[in-house]
Amino acid sequence: MKHVFAGVILALFPLFSLAHAEETSDRAIKVGCLYPTTGPAGLYGRDSTVGIQIALDHVQNVYGAEAPQLDVLIEDTRSRSLRSLQITRTFIQEDVVDFLCGVLSSDIARLVAIEAAKAETFFIGAGHASPSLILNEGHPYYFRMNNGSRQAMLAGAQYIQENYGSTDRPLKIAFLGPDYEHGYQAWGDLRGFLNQQGVAFDVVGEYWPKLFETDYNAHIRHLLQGEADIIINAQWGLDFVAFVRQAAQLGLFSKAAVMNFEGAGDFGVLGPLGDELPEGLVLSAHSHVNWPETAENRAFVEEFHSRAGRYPSFAALDAYAGILAIAQAVHTAGGLNDKEQLRHAFETLKIKLPEDPEGFVSFMDPASHQLMQVQAIGVTRRDTSFPPAAAILGDWHIYMPQDQWPTYAPDSP
Repeated sequence: MKHVFAGVILALFPLFSLAHAEETSDRAIKVGCLYPTTGPAGLYGRDSTVGIQIALDHVQNVYGAEAPQLDVLIEDTRSRSLRSLQITRTFIQEDVVDFLCGVLSSDIARLVAIEAAKAETFFIGAGHASPSLILNEGHPYYFRMNNGSRQAMLAGAQYIQENYGSTDRPLKIAFLGPDYEHGYQAWGDLRGFLNQQGVAFDVVGEYWPKLFETDYNAHIRHLLQGEADIIINAQWGLDFVAFVRQAAQLGLFSKAAVMNFEGAGDFGVLGPLGDELPEGLVLSAHSHVNWPETAENRAFVEEFHSRAGRYPSFAALDAYAGILAIAQAVHTAGGLNDKEQLRHAFETLKIKLPEDPEGFVSFMDPASHQLMQVQAIGVTRRDTSFPPAAAILGDWHIYMPQDQWPTYAPDSP
């Protein structure tokens, strides 16, 4: 049973009544979003819902009387694949949505993309990051609205080259990442990009805990026994929170530099860790509460906080970007009647987002359907400006995107 509100339909888990002036009508644009709003990743789904709320209001303010009327349906995937597949089919066959959006898990996104391709339904990815959807399983109607793991690993390899590339011996690198497709892709890409950057390195360990595993002590003890100069971690969310707590108790952070180039610099990690987060970790995320220091980013962070009573995770801004992209593309295409015109509007999309630094505008690579964005990597330092976090990122290293997404497969050792 779906719960219907003005301008948004929250299925199964009614989090908010999202304010939107118009009543639902036959001319409304239906958007079906899949997010986990309960379970281990529930915070990210709830943050996404607030991001959608902000986006709907922003669309109304920007377009005024010409604003496309968006009716958003949100279903709780509970981070489960079969449930997500059922939701996707219901969205397409019964709700007859014009757009699918969201999805945090790359494995789930692959299932959604297959169903969307069969139905020739637009799927606006907002939250997941694996390059496989771009490389192999994408389709003409799939577009991703956040940095992917390949972009993050390219920036990470550049960071390592700049800060560790002048050593007189090969770097010893260990890797710990989630035992599913996202982790495998990230590790392969990082090794390939390190080779391309001319960084000499030896792999001294690989560890593959399951997604949402809670005990990493055995993996950490193996890392302690190794001789790694750098430990690359590819976890995100509460998995990385648990890893940091257990690694700190066992003294891992005094043994090697620990880096996570994609999801661990997110406030969904910094906030829960509070004063347990060590200084000196090298982290990044899709977006940050304190970078860039622009009026647009501050306004988004403050608006989110005023509505939710907490600071936003990456998922909030990814969902916000997805809804804005849909509104802009529909407006540019003059409606939904011509799918080719609508697809062209996405392929030529240029959209100013809160995570864009001054002078840069996010743009879509028409070949890959990947949004091209700046990647910011920082180092944890004590700062209580964003409670409950007691440490946030600073000492920023900024990496501009290439003109197009790197579609080649890097050569791994």
